[in-house]
Amino acid sequence: MSLRGREVVLGVGGGIAAYKSCDVLRRLQDRGYSVTVVPTPSSLNFVGKATWEALSGRPANTQVWENVHTVPHIALADSADYFLIAPATADLIARLAAGRADDLLTNLVLASDVPKMLVPAMHPSMWLDPATVSNVQTLRTRGFIVMDPDVGRLTGNDLGPGRFPETSSILEKFDALTGNIQDFKGKRILVTAGGTREAIDPVRFIGNKSSGKQGIAIALAARDRGAIVHLIAANFDTSKLDGIEISKVESTADMQKVLSQQFPLCDVLIMSAAVADARPKSLSMDKIKKALFGSIDLEENPDLLASLAASKKGQLIFGFAAETKDHLQEARRKLEAKGLDLIYVNDVSGGAIFGQDQTMGTILLRNDADIAVKEVSKDALGNLLLDQAIRQLG
Repeated sequence: MSLRGREVVLGVGGGIAAYKSCDVLRRLQDRGYSVTVVPTPSSLNFVGKATWEALSGRPANTQVWENVHTVPHIALADSADYFLIAPATADLIARLAAGRADDLLTNLVLASDVPKMLVPAMHPSMWLDPATVSNVQTLRTRGFIVMDPDVGRLTGNDLGPGRFPETSSILEKFDALTGNIQDFKGKRILVTAGGTREAIDPVRFIGNKSSGKQGIAIALAARDRGAIVHLIAANFDTSKLDGIEISKVESTADMQKVLSQQFPLCDVLIMSAAVADARPKSLSMDKIKKALFGSIDLEENPDLLASLAASKKGQLIFGFAAETKDHLQEARRKLEAKGLDLIYVNDVSGGAIFGQDQTMGTILLRNDADIAVKEVSKDALGNLLLDQAIRQLG
């Protein structure tokens, strides 16, 4: 399941470790979570409201009395899928255990029944105090996930349990809570997306209807599952694709150049881009006047997939096919002729699939039965393809 769009409330308590939650926020975003930061009023002494709003791209309110007309303590509670409170100070833990509702964060906790995880950070004497020990136990019996703090140096020269854990440890625990399996960790996934354009003159080109949505969905799903993702983007907006390496290209020749550089580095290539089959034999450096248009001489573009398959050294190569008739037979032919490990084909008769959020088609495998894909989101298809990749990678 894709986690893109899953809503997380990141609560920030008033301790010196609050600044470390800036990194927690960015790493959550890298994993595909949508995050709203709710700092306690005292935490703003360490990290200001403007910082949280700049990093999250969302308002960061602290009190129920801000934007009252939106009823924030109910609206945010209803939209949240998970709570991550980091750092959780001794005072905040005590207030949560007592069921207090004296700021926006504690109101949200009371108003929501979704999974909640706390990351304590405080002086060792406070962590080991019987009151804190009892409060933590109370919260755990109510279903809260409460991490044990790290042991190490804190403010000044004090040593002991109470140190804010490393971001990687926090996210590993949080991923276990949300079911965000990092099964592609350490793997490099190369994805092409969009449609290439072949210039006729400075203002005209030969192109296609590909929007890039399917490739974006695959790249985000791979990122969310821990992969190092490089997206070769042909002619679409990439401004909101955090945590992904991006190369922007326009023509088939541009894409071929980047593929030649990146393919040897990857474990899996998923070629979802719609590559123009042909290009003008000659490019006019000036705009061709309408009266002078007669015909355009074309030449065939190179078959990028076939050339890459011939040079592969253990990589998996997945292709796409958009057909209007005999789509299964044509996809099987391409699978064999191009030396692919998998091909996904759909019927695009009447303009179907292109630019839409849903897809339907068939997954064809080299040595296995075909898999029919009934109408699903392009996010879901991205994960289906990645499931096949992880199975073939072993």
